Amino acid sequence: MQFKNNTKQRNASIQGLRSFKDTLPKNVKKIINKKGHVFSETLTNWKYLVGNELFKICYPKTFKNSNKFGVSTLVIMVKRGHEVDMEYSKKDILDKMNSFFGYAVVEKLKFKSFDHDQNIVFTEENDDKNETIKKYQNKINNIKNEKIKKSLIKFAKVFKQK
Repeated sequence: MQFKNNTKQRNASIQGLRSFKDTLPKNVKKIINKKGHVFSETLTNWKYLVGNELFKICYPKTFKNSNKFGVSTLVIMVKRGHEVDMEYSKKDILDKMNSFFGYAVVEKLKFKSFDHDQNIVFTEENDDKNETIKKYQNKINNIKNEKIKKSLIKFAKVFKQK
């Protein structure tokens, strides 16, 4: 009797060390995979990618990978009145991002403007539950394991400080 190697779920348990990815619940995997490696690296190195002047007036909001229906797109939030500056530096940002990653990561940039009075997506509060974005708070709160829940909140707190 032959065994199938391509089954989606494992029926037997594995002894020894498991990868961190395998220990996480399905809901957490979806949250982490949604944003992906490219968006986290872009957030970390945003000041280098755009320069000091543009860093003060814009920040990346979302990143959508390319698929058969569309191209990879980075959505950037820009302060109202500085859209023209961003439009002129669009090609430089694309070139820097693609050279930073080593391949054509971003093919298109979209700009969305916001008023100076509006708060940026992240809020500054001491309560641990308010450290993450409200959209993901519900998903994290649905996790039953308290240790994983606390570690994800701490992870979001550290990620926000970068």
